[in-house]
Amino acid sequence: MIARSLLLLVALAVPASASTFYVATDGDDSNRGTLEEPFGTIQRAQEFVSPGDTVFIRGGTYRMRESQIARTRRIFAHVIDLHKSGSKGSRIKYWAYKYEKPKFDFSDVKPSGKRVHAFAIGGSWIHIKGIEVVGVQVTVSGHTQSICIANDGSHNVFEHLSMHDGMAIGFYGVGGSDNLILNCDAFRNHDSFSENGRGGNTDGFGYHPTRGGKNNVFRGCRAWLNSDDGFDCINASESITFENCWAMDNGYSADRKSLADGNGFKAGGYGSKTKRQLPRTIPRHVVKDCIAAYNKSSGFYANHHVGGCDWLNNLAYRNGTNFNMLCRTNDNSTDVPGYGHVLKGNVSLASRRLIINVNLAKCELADNRFDPDEPFPDFDIQSLDRSQLTGPRQADGSLPKIAIRPSGASTLKFP
Repeated sequence: MIARSLLLLVALAVPASASTFYVATDGDDSNRGTLEEPFGTIQRAQEFVSPGDTVFIRGGTYRMRESQIARTRRIFAHVIDLHKSGSKGSRIKYWAYKYEKPKFDFSDVKPSGKRVHAFAIGGSWIHIKGIEVVGVQVTVSGHTQSICIANDGSHNVFEHLSMHDGMAIGFYGVGGSDNLILNCDAFRNHDSFSENGRGGNTDGFGYHPTRGGKNNVFRGCRAWLNSDDGFDCINASESITFENCWAMDNGYSADRKSLADGNGFKAGGYGSKTKRQLPRTIPRHVVKDCIAAYNKSSGFYANHHVGGCDWLNNLAYRNGTNFNMLCRTNDNSTDVPGYGHVLKGNVSLASRRLIINVNLAKCELADNRFDPDEPFPDFDIQSLDRSQLTGPRQADGSLPKIAIRPSGASTLKFP
């Protein structure tokens, strides 16, 4: 009896083996979800997954239809709605199969009066890898936004995603903590429909966490030719980290037509909020080892933040303004030169405004290159062109290698 009880306890302690499911363009949701009989949609696959399971997505173009909208809620239309959660150590994975390239085209999804979330991620402990999202639409004529990847979950990983040539923000989050956005690209996104087509809400990447949404990190991501900003965390109640990310040509169309704001990295700020509406503790965003080049407005922008941020080992090149450290007083009422910032190891080149709006007495600066007359002979800046910055990623998904050689006091490090 004792031996039988021990065997039962051992059996209960051993987790069930993880399952694998498959989705393919020629699949069918009535299939079993195997490699030989794949499902036709990710939404169907989600019905079967449990923590630790993997859904492999075969290559090809998935032409999404309006009839496939999984959920509507108030003004929102969630087309693919991933609300199931994995667990610590047992994520649910939605991965491109081997070296194949699945593309999800949302050009035909135009629900009237709805904000489209192409992928709405409500679950936690999820890992999405290797998919492409294109053609996401906007159908609301007033102030609005659509989103390629909308995240509200925690402990999620978004890896090697490409979100481009649509009207929507590439990646966007408000809820959730401990998320990693890794080696993702967002480019050529422009809302040409709402608010007279200026594209004022179409950033490459945005995270605006509410209180408790800590430890959200962007690493190795690129944003270019988005109609508004490359990276934006306005109204964030918790700190965001941007690490080894690049922002280029934002605020312009592909034919160099001027569109919306056009900042590379917009870190902080609270618009017209009153002091009572501000976070209890103003977050310090961290921007480090990043490149901002050719953006219409500021490469690195504090955006009227109520306090300082950390700007470490960044390179700004040929932006309208390279570094703009503008802050506001602690009641968010009056613009003032930037205070509380830590600027170390940054390089600013080839702009009429290398750094502006900074109170040197109230910031900590060290080992920067902001003086145009300061010698910097070994910096091969001529090689820093658009073709390098937007070139193919390396085989492991990391940023492409670029041929620039920093020297002097800066500790800039790029691939």
